[in-house]
Amino acid sequence: MKPVKVGLLGLGTVGGGTVNVLKRNAEEISRRAGRGIEITHAAARDLSRPRICDTAGIKLTTHPMDVVNDPEVEIIVELIGGDGLAKELVEKAIANGKHVVTANKALIAKHGNEIFQAAQAKGVMVAFEAAVAGGIPIIKAIREGLAGNEIQWLAGIINGTGNFILTEMKDKGRDFVDVLKEAQALGYAEADPTFDVEGIDAAHKLTILASIAFGIPLQFDAAYTEGITKITRDDVNYAEALGYRIKHLGISRRTDKGIELRVHPTLIPERRLIANVDGVMNAVLVMGDAVGPTLYYGAGAGAEPTASAVVADLVDVVRALTSDPENRVPHLAFQADALSDLPILKMDDIETAYYLRMQAADEPGVMAKVTTILGGQGISIEALIQKEPVDKSTDVSVIMLTHRVQEARMNQAIASIEALPSIHGAVTRIRMEALDAN
Repeated sequence: MKPVKVGLLGLGTVGGGTVNVLKRNAEEISRRAGRGIEITHAAARDLSRPRICDTAGIKLTTHPMDVVNDPEVEIIVELIGGDGLAKELVEKAIANGKHVVTANKALIAKHGNEIFQAAQAKGVMVAFEAAVAGGIPIIKAIREGLAGNEIQWLAGIINGTGNFILTEMKDKGRDFVDVLKEAQALGYAEADPTFDVEGIDAAHKLTILASIAFGIPLQFDAAYTEGITKITRDDVNYAEALGYRIKHLGISRRTDKGIELRVHPTLIPERRLIANVDGVMNAVLVMGDAVGPTLYYGAGAGAEPTASAVVADLVDVVRALTSDPENRVPHLAFQADALSDLPILKMDDIETAYYLRMQAADEPGVMAKVTTILGGQGISIEALIQKEPVDKSTDVSVIMLTHRVQEARMNQAIASIEALPSIHGAVTRIRMEALDAN
């Protein structure tokens, strides 16, 4: 049987890695797919730029639409990123009756609903394993391996840059700004690191995971997003002293009222496996009603880890080329006409525990006022640390851990605490999650 011809859009890090993996493992991939898979046409912005792959035998162009319109190409691999030109190319590929493989989390999170609808109408597949957590096959795990479960919640470290920064702050006592500069020098963070450190990248990925886990439409705009820029090494140290680690988590949970969809710094018990995922590595913890907790760990980025997911999607598409489109695995795990209309909860409506840090005047009665305010909102304290002042002229650092409470109540309590004359500056608030099997 003739090899399947693939058109590649983007010959950067992941594109080059995809070429290398396909060529190096051609025989193994052919055995698994039932046919060979060959990249025959590829587009890149600058054809004179050095590549990490051998492009011999590949027709190169600077015009990606030429690849999309190539009648011999059956599958388009989109690796250029963004949701402008990429969206136009993917939509054209679908209109041309071509299957699509993409690593583009922003494209899927923001426009996936319409893209999948168009693909279903044309009877083609859109595969996107590489869009979330690089080489970790988390989408296949939830969509297929856990298909017999009702997913209760999932929590993930799904941005390697943020995890690298928090790991360095913990292990070496460094400040956020200092570690961010190193992350940029190492190529982990972009010159503009906003998407990574403010949680936007993680929110794209979480949107996709939540949709697959709970059978809801993609709703990126409803995700709550909070970054790690305000985390200090003091917070990291205090958390450690209390038996916790701070991780930048994407969390989604099914509740009676709706679906939680949130990205923010989170204290988690240090004994949890996911709390010990360090550096640029990713991990996703999924709780199913039948299987219990399962943890998926691996490289969240990089040339060949991401290429691993791209090639796996190519194999899946090739296997399904001759199958009835109506009997393929649905894009979002659930049949298109069976998606749920469960709402995404506002942050005010979620319940979690909290870490609070405040600077208080070293005078009698301050803690009594603070605890009275918390008690008035039904908030009980689990642990408290009060650091001795350096001298009489300095404030006291007070750290509290609370039990679970509705966010709206905590917001009111913090506003009242910050209004006290004896509390100086803003109260630092970091949410806490046990991530246990209960």
